[in-house]
Formats: sequence, structure tokens, C-alpha cells
Amino acid sequence: MTLSQLTFVGLGLDDERSISLRGLDLAKEADYVFAEFYTSLMPGLDPMNLEKLIGKSIIILKRDDVEEHAKSSLLDRIRGKRAVFLVPGDPMIATTHIDLRLRAEKAGIKTYVIPGASIFSAICALTGLQAYKFGRTVTLPHIDSGSLPESPYDHIKANMENGLHTLALLDISAERNYYMTIKEGLEYLRQVELNRKQSVVPDSRVVVGVARAGGGDALAKTGTVRELVGYDFGGPPHSLIIPSRLHFMEAEALQILTGARPGAVRA
Repeated sequence: MTLSQLTFVGLGLDDERSISLRGLDLAKEADYVFAEFYTSLMPGLDPMNLEKLIGKSIIILKRDDVEEHAKSSLLDRIRGKRAVFLVPGDPMIATTHIDLRLRAEKAGIKTYVIPGASIFSAICALTGLQAYKFGRTVTLPHIDSGSLPESPYDHIKANMENGLHTLALLDISAERNYYMTIKEGLEYLRQVELNRKQSVVPDSRVVVGVARAGGGDALAKTGTVRELVGYDFGGPPHSLIIPSRLHFMEAEALQILTGARPGAVRA
């Protein structure tokens, strides 16, 4: 009997050409190829072109097909087969994929991971900020119910107190075709700052907006909150960086790579 296998393959950040050669080979050899596009947006991806590249049909899964309550249908389907699960970015960044991997292993299905480029590496390439200078990552929520959760603000504050930069991911809902913008993220931070008044993210704070990381039209722009809230970053996906204390090379990189004014960023 063929050993049950589930291999998570990272698709990278932009289009179908971002997949690794190893990941592509495994997808071509697999009995089933699954994919999900609800955890992140790959702006240049065409699923039909991805199918042509692999040479077989791709079964696109929704969140309800992957998460805990759906475990029997998906895992039972691949028992005794070799399956590949294509994931935007890097496969093990999202907890939904870690959960699926653990459930598969418990069910006797051997799992493997083929990494892909992620936002965590792309922001360093775009901005010149150093990876080891980042603290806890936060997600800024879309405000649609009148509530204003403030935990991201607290984590940004803690990072800054420790001299660490913060990567702020922005809320998405693929089912509603909603992708939060840098403007909306900054407006959320402005609202919390207004409530808290702790000068964590005042209008004068220097931040970095990043759009379409990993793509040919990727954009990184440094400015104050007041400046960037009105800046047109173009299409999604967007993310934000709230820098803390800068190394002199980071300060220079923000000037050269992201257009920061020399007086605005200092080591």
C-alpha cells in the first residue's frame, strides 16, 4: 500500500512562477493537488496558468474545507495517496496550515514542507531593515462592528520599548474580496492612539508602507503617519512597518530604498 503523504508547498508572493522547482516537481508527481487562497493574496496569480504549469487540475479549498470540523473529508480523501497542498507565501506561517499538518500526522499521514518566500523575508529585501531587529508581528483588524481592539497597539508599544521594529499585517477576507489598505491600517492606529494617548503611533511617527511585496511592482515608502495616510500605494496586498531604533545602515537603507527624508530617520 502506498504511504499516505501530504506535502505543503509554498507558492511565494506574486504569481505561479514563484513556486520552487522542487515544489513544482512534487506537484507534477502527486495524485492530488490542492490549493487555498484565503490566507493571503497573490496579486499576479492565475489559477489556470498554475494548472498548465503543473499539468493537472487543482482542487481549490475554502477555509471550511481545511479547518478542524472538515478534517474527515480532506484527510480521508488523501489516505494511501500522495497529495500536495499549495499555499501562498510560506506554508507554515498561517496557523491553519500548522493545525492541518498536526492533524494529518496524528492520522498516520506523513507530512513534508517545501518552503516559499514570505512577507517576513520580503520586507527586509524591500526596506533594508534587519531581520533580527523585528519583534512580535501584529495583525491590524478591520473595524466593522464598532469595537476597537487595542492589543496590536500594546504589542507595538512593547516592541518599541525593546528597540524592536513591528511588522503589522493587515486584515483580509478573501471570501468578501476585502483586503485592508495601509490607509485603513493607519486610521485604525490613529483611533487607538486617540483613545490611549501614549504617543506610540502619533501622526509624527515615521512608518513604512509596503505594497505587493515580492512582485515586479512592489513598493516600499517611508513617511510619517500623517504623510502616508494620504499616499496612494496602489493595489493589495498591503502591510505596515513601525520602525524602532535604527542601526545606521538601516537608516541609510530607508533613505535609499524607500525615499525617507534624511532628517526623518536617524540611527
